[in-house]
Amino acid sequence: MRRSPRVLWLVTLLLAGAGLATGLHIVLAAHDRTTGVRGDGKVFGSAPARVFTEDYDGPPVVGDELTRVPALAPLQPGNRTHHIRIDIVPQDIEVAPGVRYTAWTFGGSVPGPVLHVREGDRVDFTMKNRSASTVTIAQPWASASPFLADLVQDTHHGPASAVMPMPHSMDFHAGPVAPDDKWRIVMPGQSIEFTWQANYPGVFLYHCGMAPVLQHLAMGQYGVVVVSPRNGYPTDAEVARSYVVVQSEFYLKPDEADDGMSVLDFDAAMAKRPSQVVFNGNMQALKTTPLVANAGERVRLYFNNVGPSDGTSLHIVGAIFDRVYYEGNPANAMSGMQTVQFGASGGGVLEFIAPEEGMYTLVDHEFADAQRGAVGYIEVRSPSGAITHTSAMMAH
Repeated sequence: MRRSPRVLWLVTLLLAGAGLATGLHIVLAAHDRTTGVRGDGKVFGSAPARVFTEDYDGPPVVGDELTRVPALAPLQPGNRTHHIRIDIVPQDIEVAPGVRYTAWTFGGSVPGPVLHVREGDRVDFTMKNRSASTVTIAQPWASASPFLADLVQDTHHGPASAVMPMPHSMDFHAGPVAPDDKWRIVMPGQSIEFTWQANYPGVFLYHCGMAPVLQHLAMGQYGVVVVSPRNGYPTDAEVARSYVVVQSEFYLKPDEADDGMSVLDFDAAMAKRPSQVVFNGNMQALKTTPLVANAGERVRLYFNNVGPSDGTSLHIVGAIFDRVYYEGNPANAMSGMQTVQFGASGGGVLEFIAPEEGMYTLVDHEFADAQRGAVGYIEVRSPSGAITHTSAMMAH
């Protein structure tokens, strides 16, 4: 039997209470904190988070730094403070042909917006829990962020507004802060604002930290933050194209209400038996709209394996990752890798040279996950950008 949103909310609150003793991201009293700047430029400490109510019903995503996968926003020179908003809005979305479910989203899609900042930047963050309200991802809001401008043209998710009131939170892996203060629970209708400093370069996960965290991740509440190194990567001048790729698992089953929708199969999630494993939130995302490069170009992938529970062995059929910055940190440099392994929440910056014209396959080389959908394509054109021949793509 399909449980009502109110029942789900109460169950989640009870589970959250049970998780208090385990140290999950549960509300504790905020404390005054001092801010310290170290000699290496890292900043630790910030003002306490503020949970409040606001009369806001505008764009769910605001900020020029926020894009939709696989795009990455350009950075301005030097360090700056980024004022961004990412609201929580349930949406009915499609993750595979004929498979739709009501996702708990950051901003309206799965994954949520990609935030791009520079090492040393500050992020002033605001989020409203709008899970009890109908939020339509509409054209009038497209100018609020590159993310929304792209989302209104969506051809994969087909988002439709939904209502499912639930408490939520936000956990930025890129932000070194006290989780009992910043990652606190935000009830439907409430908002939170806090600040964090991007002290370390990398490709970081963000997600809802509400207990049970597995449930909220499996329902779609995640995205990535790319923190570019203050002094860049050694190969920056050689990179012709950059893309963001996010791998994640879904655990879905047909709804007993027989309404054509799917629902979370929490038992399958606990047993690590995903129904789909996909790139960029949809089984077709990198198939019907492949990544593109020209022969001879250096291509960079900003990659994160969300999980929530399984690892990945990332591979490109026909190419070698000749530069890998593990976790996206230039200090963690490797070269000449056929396959790169990432655990749940792990990320990195991976580069390869597009060898010659043809269709290349990005795949999780743990082939049970490839069978579940973790396959995408990279269309390499001639050096001039033309397609001079076509052939059947290799099946995986």
